Amino acid sequence: MSAGAPTQHRVVFDFEIDFSNGGGLQGQGFRLDIEGDAIDDAALADYIVRDLRLLMVGEVRILDKRIIREAHKRVGT
Repeated sequence: MSAGAPTQHRVVFDFEIDFSNGGGLQGQGFRLDIEGDAIDDAALADYIVRDLRLLMVGEVRILDKRIIREAHKRVGT
């Protein structure tokens, strides 16, 4: 973390995504910057689908979710 970088919240989680046309996607230890210090599973599922630009998504399961404090890594969106 660079000097002077603000510490903010990130969510670290595992996920499983099923696609409506078959197949799936899994992620472990995935990190996303969030506003505030909490995010519910439904909002997180929507966020990951949008962030990865996924289509034909069926079910999304959020697993082992935890909030951490560290500087955001993403530069602009």
